[in-house]
Amino acid sequence: MVLAASSAFAAPATEPTPTLDKRATTISCDSFGSLTTGGFTIYHNNWGAADATSGSQCTYFNSLSSGSVAWSTSWTWAGGAGKVKSYSNVALENVNKQLSAISSIPSTWKWSQTGSSVVADVAYDLWLSSTSGGSNAYEIMIWLGAYGGAGPISATGSAIATTTIGGVSYKLYYGLNGSVKVYSFVATTTVTSFSADLKLFFTYLTSNQGVPTSYYVTSLQAGTEPFSGSNAVLTTSAYTISVK
Repeated sequence: MVLAASSAFAAPATEPTPTLDKRATTISCDSFGSLTTGGFTIYHNNWGAADATSGSQCTYFNSLSSGSVAWSTSWTWAGGAGKVKSYSNVALENVNKQLSAISSIPSTWKWSQTGSSVVADVAYDLWLSSTSGGSNAYEIMIWLGAYGGAGPISATGSAIATTTIGGVSYKLYYGLNGSVKVYSFVATTTVTSFSADLKLFFTYLTSNQGVPTSYYVTSLQAGTEPFSGSNAVLTTSAYTISVK
């Protein structure tokens, strides 16, 4: 996950008009919480809230239909510049399949972001381990939205490569999160309606960055990392993912 805002792929959030589905189920407005439905786990995870001077966040489950999940999270955070406050996300857990045994990971994600003075990213967070169910050794992020100057973990502050995957142009960054190697694909334009095979991102890294094909996918997540802002809402209207 992101630890600091180190580059400026800024995109303005729309005007603050936070609206939530009145039928939504509140997962949590506390520090942590989760809800499992239809093979998905939706996490409310305010792991960095201690760095804020003030703020709060709630996460909601909206619906599940034909394998597509809808959910949202609303937040206001202040203080702790450059520090991520949370990562509310929807996850496919316990995948535990080697990259070499995976043919495709099709995923779609339709989302919107509103709020005032939003500094945040909207991103996939994909994890790899050297063993099935083991500790994560690689973190692969796919940033579909970067707001207010939010930037990825980077050893140099500069992209190490550029590439186009699924018709979208990305800048690739590399850095360390403790001992975990982090590769971040940052879209050069905001992608609010995403549809691609996530295996292509792994294939790029195994072909060009030395990521071993013998490593195991452990978890596949998609959500938002807020740094600061007010009256913000990330709404996922439809999300699908599968591993084949």
